[in-house]
Amino acid sequence: MAFNNLLIADTDGLRTITINRPDQLNALNRETIGELDSALTEADADKSVRVLIITGSGMKAFVAGADIKEFAHFSIPEGKALSADGQKKLFDHVERMSKPVIAAVNGFALGGGLELAMSCHFRVASDNARMGLPEVSLGVIPGYGGTQRLARLVGKGKAMEMIMTAGMIKAEEALQWGLVNHVVPQPELLAKCNEVATAIMKNSPTALAAAIRAVNAGYEPGADGMQREIEEFGKCFGTADFKEGTSAFMEKRKAEFKGE
Repeated sequence: MAFNNLLIADTDGLRTITINRPDQLNALNRETIGELDSALTEADADKSVRVLIITGSGMKAFVAGADIKEFAHFSIPEGKALSADGQKKLFDHVERMSKPVIAAVNGFALGGGLELAMSCHFRVASDNARMGLPEVSLGVIPGYGGTQRLARLVGKGKAMEMIMTAGMIKAEEALQWGLVNHVVPQPELLAKCNEVATAIMKNSPTALAAAIRAVNAGYEPGADGMQREIEEFGKCFGTADFKEGTSAFMEKRKAEFKGE
């Protein structure tokens, strides 16, 4: 499928999705959110894709936010619909992908950009990255999961401070607070993501998907994360990957996982 605002590149099981709106600092408009929804669906269905990286084009921004001019004159019902539709199509979609999704955060990740990065399974940042949720400076609050995911990642107090001041934090502070997993020089950003992805791809695709579901369950309202872990653990015993992994271990050879 051809996209107007995305670039797709595949290398040995790794798919990189680049948001390509450099003149708008890769801001998320409704068209781009729809394209990302389609690209994620395609990637999930493609057995050759094992890990995804989401990044932004250029060196200035991962995603500098949502495209404000699209919603500046919305009514209350339109605002609620904007939030609900975006969460369903993109942010929850990313979080619930069956394949690991890494955010490669280069430059600004603000508002919807930080919300997109936080919906990925983890984040690698360049040393020039700047992150924040500036929505209250516009008279609104984060609407794509920011109030929930930021508090889970950095704790309630720090999340409240970041949201209420509308300020940005630097990459090293984001690392200190657990908002990102790694910080590297900007030219090394994708290489670091590739390194992590290569380590991930050595493992069982079915087990990785089960692990994502189990971890996510701990943050779902009404879900019992421990019970989900028991269920997912048990299901693994019926997979071809489990048989291959245990056989390879006992035979002292490298496992060749195929997924389901």
